[in-house]
Amino acid sequence: MKSWYTIRARSSGTEVLIYDEIGAYGVTAKGFLAELAGLPGEASIDLRLNSPGGSVFDAVAIYNALKRHTGDITVWIDGIAASAASYIAMAGDTIVMPENAFLMIHDPSGLVMGTAEDMRSTAEALDKVKGSLIQGYAAKSGKSDDEIALLMAAESWLDAKDALEFGFIDRIAKPVKLAASFDVARFRNAPPELVEVASEPDEPAAQEAQSEGVADANTEPNPESPAAEAPNQVASETPMDDPATGRAEAIAHARAVIDLCRLAGQLQMAGRFLEEDVGLDEVRNRLLAAKAEATPDITAAHAQPGRADCTQSWGDVIARTFKTKG
Repeated sequence: MKSWYTIRARSSGTEVLIYDEIGAYGVTAKGFLAELAGLPGEASIDLRLNSPGGSVFDAVAIYNALKRHTGDITVWIDGIAASAASYIAMAGDTIVMPENAFLMIHDPSGLVMGTAEDMRSTAEALDKVKGSLIQGYAAKSGKSDDEIALLMAAESWLDAKDALEFGFIDRIAKPVKLAASFDVARFRNAPPELVEVASEPDEPAAQEAQSEGVADANTEPNPESPAAEAPNQVASETPMDDPATGRAEAIAHARAVIDLCRLAGQLQMAGRFLEEDVGLDEVRNRLLAAKAEATPDITAAHAQPGRADCTQSWGDVIARTFKTKG
């Protein structure tokens, strides 16, 4: 599949495109930091964002890496910067947002299955993550921690005017043509107009964001050029050879593989399966084979609550049903 994320050197600096989810299903901190480290420390960066968010841990790592970069960073929100992506945007020295784009901040969330102590530990971790996010949003906006906390708790969707008023951005640009390829309906307060756009079939975009036609803050458009009519129309890019449906299927497949590996207690195998593009049936078979080799059967000697070396967790028991359940 074609990448929805690129770092490209230009004569006037470096252009970074993040038009994908943040984390395991899209742009990972590991990959981003590796490429960022290869840039000259003083290089100016145009970071173009159109992302529904994702892993907050990857976002924090990317944010910190950008803040350490000594060159000037201009962030362009080309459609939406939601959740973890909005935190990455805060790393910009200058943040530009089209009139009809959206920025969303909310409380971090997560899933956990386990004991009451597991639940408490997860809640404590989420509180710490929220504290870190509040600091980043407050540093950019100048708002108090309490004000930011309230905005996050309410899952606040801000258009350009609101974002400028709250201090999250520095400048408003001309409207873009929204072409969201993300499932924004999963958020409880997603703007109806954005949900409607996301539900419409995507048409192949002109790939302005992958060409020299991308608007530059210091470049005046040629009035005779067709791109001059809408120099900022660089919302969610849809490569001609990579339709949104194919991308959605790939993400769904990745999620299914990760869920199967997590359920089987073999999460470390997910990366290998995804790299090899293994089908779900083969994933199930290989997980069952791995479990059969690694763990003994449940014995009647330990039927009462409590664990011993020869007992299995419920996750292991469930894993054994993959084959019979199909």
